Amino acid sequence: MRETAQILREKGLKVTPQRIAVYNMLLSTSEHPNAETIYKALEPTNPTMSLATVYKTLDFFKQLGLVQELNVREGSSRYDAVVKCHPHTVCTECGQVRDLYMDDLTEIHKKLAQELDFEVECEQLILYGICADCRKNHIEG
Repeated sequence: MRETAQILREKGLKVTPQRIAVYNMLLSTSEHPNAETIYKALEPTNPTMSLATVYKTLDFFKQLGLVQELNVREGSSRYDAVVKCHPHTVCTECGQVRDLYMDDLTEIHKKLAQELDFEVECEQLILYGICADCRKNHIEG
C-alpha cells in the first residue's frame, strides 16, 4: 500500500503530521470512529492537534474521496476509510457500527439502476438492529 504522505500529496493536500495521524488511524480501524473519538485517541501523541483540526481534516478527506461519512442516528458522524460502497450494520443498543460485506447488498445499486432509470454513484445502506453481544447480554441479564 502506498505511504500515507504520498496518498495525501496525490490528492493535492499539504502533508502534515496531524493529517497523517488521522488518516492512519482510520486506515487501521474497523470501528468507524467519530471526530471526538479520533481526537481523544490521537491527542496523547499529537498534543498540538485540536478537535477543530480533526473536523477540518475529515472534511478535506471526505471531499477528496479518502473517507466516507456515515450518519447513523447519532449527534455526530462516523468515518470510514473504506470508500468503496458497502453496507453497514448499527447496533441500536451499544452503537457499534460494522461493515457488512454481502454481494447481494453491495451490488444492489447495479440491480436497481435499470429499473429506476437512474445512474447510482454510490448507495449507503445501513441496517439497524441489535448485535449478537447485546442480545446475549439481554438473555443473561
